[in-house]
Amino acid sequence: MPDTPKPGVPTLADVTFDHLKTALARGWSDLTKAPLFAIVFAGTYVLCGWFMGWITWRTGQSYWLVFAAIGFPLIAPFFAVGLYDVSRRIEQGRPLDWSEILSVILRQSKRQLPSICAIIIVVFLFWFFVAHMIFALFMGLATMTNVSSSYDIYLSTDGITMLTVGTLVGSVFASVLYMITVLALPMLLDREIDFVTAMITSFQYVQAHPVVMFAWAGFIAVFTFLSMLPGFFGLFLSLPLLGHATWHLYDMLAYGTDGDPA
Repeated sequence: MPDTPKPGVPTLADVTFDHLKTALARGWSDLTKAPLFAIVFAGTYVLCGWFMGWITWRTGQSYWLVFAAIGFPLIAPFFAVGLYDVSRRIEQGRPLDWSEILSVILRQSKRQLPSICAIIIVVFLFWFFVAHMIFALFMGLATMTNVSSSYDIYLSTDGITMLTVGTLVGSVFASVLYMITVLALPMLLDREIDFVTAMITSFQYVQAHPVVMFAWAGFIAVFTFLSMLPGFFGLFLSLPLLGHATWHLYDMLAYGTDGDPA
């Protein structure tokens, strides 16, 4: 596939669990072939997270997390595009030139990627609003407590109910974000289409293949959560691996490139 995006939406093949296995295997292969790109892209993302966490801890002001909620969805797709392009170049046997890969990322700022970033931010901010509403609904009449240091409040009946409802509602938001982006992001790099078409195509594809695609979503969620436990260090592995694998999954569905990883 050349760097010039092809016009129109590709015809996507039916996804299987074998596609997921092959995508992960190819993603791991790309990670081991180009570890420096993985370190730089994932490292920048993790350092931003550490910095926001440090500011929040030092100032005691949780509103810094709002900036994180705005900032991370804004920059994450651009890092993902960088990983997609690395995988594409490895697959095509082309050199991994830093300047060319960075230029590909910069070109996305003039295409449709910022628009889909804006949609992601709106969904995140709306979830923040809904989360505050859920907290106020169940905990508004509770005795004033520092919820960041006193965890007993979460073990009360209202606290458990709040966590349950919040988790269910949050999973709905997460599912929608996943459905509109999982194929839309690599598609916007590969194709000359508008972001609305890309999101609709991605949403409809997941809707038509719920078992395999939501199994993939579950794997991403669990793997990412576990990688965050050791001080976010695991993200140095999970972010590039999932980025490379996402590109290969899209590539197989759009172009039928089956087979064992190189």
